[in-house]
Amino acid sequence: MRGVRVLFALLPSLLACSSPSSSTSGPVDSGPTDAASDRGTRGDSGPDGATCATPPCVSSKIEHVVILVQENHTFDSYFGRWCTAATGSNPSCASGPSCCEAAPAVDPGSAAVPLALDDSTNAAYDPTHLQACELEELDNGKMDGFATAALDSGIPCGTPKNLAYGDSTLQPYWDLASKGSLADHYFQPVAGQSSSNDMYLARAQFVFLDNTYEPVAIGDHCGLNDKTTQYNDTTVADLLDDAGVDWAWYSGGYAAMVEATADGGCPRTVPSDCTIGTTFYDCNYDPSDNPFAYYKRLVDDPKHFKDYGQLATDLSGGTLPSVAFAKPAEYLTEHPGYGNTITAGIAWVTQTVKAIEQSPYATSTLILLTWDEGGGYFDHVAPPPTSSVDHEPYGTRVPLIAIGPFARAGTISHVVMEHSSLVQFIEYNWLAGVTGQLKGRDAQVANIGSLLDKSLGIPEN
Repeated sequence: MRGVRVLFALLPSLLACSSPSSSTSGPVDSGPTDAASDRGTRGDSGPDGATCATPPCVSSKIEHVVILVQENHTFDSYFGRWCTAATGSNPSCASGPSCCEAAPAVDPGSAAVPLALDDSTNAAYDPTHLQACELEELDNGKMDGFATAALDSGIPCGTPKNLAYGDSTLQPYWDLASKGSLADHYFQPVAGQSSSNDMYLARAQFVFLDNTYEPVAIGDHCGLNDKTTQYNDTTVADLLDDAGVDWAWYSGGYAAMVEATADGGCPRTVPSDCTIGTTFYDCNYDPSDNPFAYYKRLVDDPKHFKDYGQLATDLSGGTLPSVAFAKPAEYLTEHPGYGNTITAGIAWVTQTVKAIEQSPYATSTLILLTWDEGGGYFDHVAPPPTSSVDHEPYGTRVPLIAIGPFARAGTISHVVMEHSSLVQFIEYNWLAGVTGQLKGRDAQVANIGSLLDKSLGIPEN
């Protein structure tokens, strides 16, 4: 996500943003112990007329959600060669790869032939993905600038290397989509880099442009960006806290960063499988990967900010929160460049999914896997119009896969969704069925019911 951060000092005109309020890891294993099962419920078909005396009070049979967040790949770059419907055919069916569009055989703007996206090409190149570049590439929905676009300032944006489709390296993700359900119209909520898109998972609205800021948080001194900020606005986490619903964000490398910060420095060791070998960015925890770290009431609260290794303990010990997010250290997120491989990210996702499926929480948990933004890679489907809520332009599609017993198996959803849809789902399922409480896009977007078993009663639009 930081691939072009070093350009910030050179690009002040590109970094206009909203005004801020002020200027840990290990493998997941599962255990045999029994999980707590005293969850309240409002009824299987929705919250209307039902009651619950003890939080968490759920509006469906889904008692837990675990949202896995990877980085910087478009729908076409990962599923363009899995989907088989003709490009531009807009299929209305909803069963398997024949019901989602294949990526085009050549670039619509240059006739360039896409590259194969595998571990080597992913590791070698990080596309430019500033908002200014992505808007040029999107070209008002023509999607024809990914190979050729450039900014007036002379900064190159487009290159044929931006056109890359995944090969059989991605088979594990294709298998998850086949067994679960896949959204083929799930868009990054704002054109541009990772941090600006991550913020929609917390606020469901625009906060700042691109990767303008790091949060004031543990580890902020160990990254590449020295511009920090902090906010006091209400997030979905605050709503959960107020309702007595437990939540957590599990981060790879967080425990090591906490320990190093306590000693006044940055981690001195590098994970053996981190190719770039640096002791700061990419190989260790970066607080800007957790959008809740930007909020003063939440940042580094040990009840909610946890090392990824703690997920194993919570799964085996019956302490998995109702709402959980998990993200590995940067080098395992599949972020292009820096030597990062797709295979390593898939391995992290696979072990995490397996740990949940082999835990006492298997039958009560929905797993959602998505990518924070498209990373500057080509996608052929035009995004929705600029949001009427925050007036920010949508970016490219990214995949969203629903996994587990609540997923509508084998389904392709064509409903337009984005990260704010996940916030709306959390509000619906754990906050009395009342959506739009953040008064952002959570009041406008579609919920995720089109990916889920219809009997759950989760809204589809």
